Amino acid sequence: MIKLKNISKKFKERVVLNNLSIEISKGDMICIMGRSGAGKSTLLNILGLLDTADSGVYEYNNKEIDSGNESLKAKLRRDKIGFVVQTYALINQKKVFDNIALPLYFKRKNKREIKQLVESISRKIGIFELLNKYPYELSGGECQRVAIARALIREPDIILADEPTGALDEETEKEILTLFEKLNKQGVAILIVTHNQMIADVCKTVYLMSEGKIAQLK
Repeated sequence: MIKLKNISKKFKERVVLNNLSIEISKGDMICIMGRSGAGKSTLLNILGLLDTADSGVYEYNNKEIDSGNESLKAKLRRDKIGFVVQTYALINQKKVFDNIALPLYFKRKNKREIKQLVESISRKIGIFELLNKYPYELSGGECQRVAIARALIREPDIILADEPTGALDEETEKEILTLFEKLNKQGVAILIVTHNQMIADVCKTVYLMSEGKIAQLK
């Protein structure tokens, strides 16, 4: 699916990624750990086509992606890659329904299709009863479920999650982790950046990042 080959990235004179390679395949559930400043978020942004490397190769389904091809990168972000972040990134002025539906508006789906898809995914995630509420009325765990539903609504090949349980209590954290495991069993590849050993314990593959390099631990 996604393959990075010999990726390097600098910010000014600081080397953030140093000749790094990683491959993500269908059905993978990967955890990337490391101290703050190790390059984890930069790697996630490059994997998600939100940032570009200074050198190296990015392949998607065995096809090299030109870093200058913004329209192709935008299409892959829109259609193939789902994002989940620690802060949820929900729009407080919009109801849960509209937050989940947001990616579909860019795909020009009609209202009937949008309604069917949002209701279907919300039932799958267990938040159907929240559709008419606003994010500020929800708990942290509920907000993260909404964010996951929004990521899934586009039927992505992969979900990239940056500290998805970092703001949650332990019980809610376990619920979100169980949800990720369930989605992974249904065929969605998941890559999680985290400091949390509990998440690492359930992932199939674990990497440790340090000083811009990556090593497989499991």
